[in-house]
Amino acid sequence: MSETMKGSAIKGMTRPSRRYAEGRTCSHPGCVTKLSQYNRRDHCYTHAPVRFPRVRGRILPEGT
Repeated sequence: MSETMKGSAIKGMTRPSRRYAEGRTCSHPGCVTKLSQYNRRDHCYTHAPVRFPRVRGRILPEGT
């Protein structure tokens, strides 16, 4: 005889995505790009500040 457990999935346990104000625009002067209500940042992709990934365990050569 096999031992099998049966059950059902727990419904309603997923959290909805966080939403931000509708109708926001990029904060860069002169840019009129409308931001998504799910975008938490203040800038559009084109004007977003450059962010470098954290590199662990190795040193990258200069100029790359």
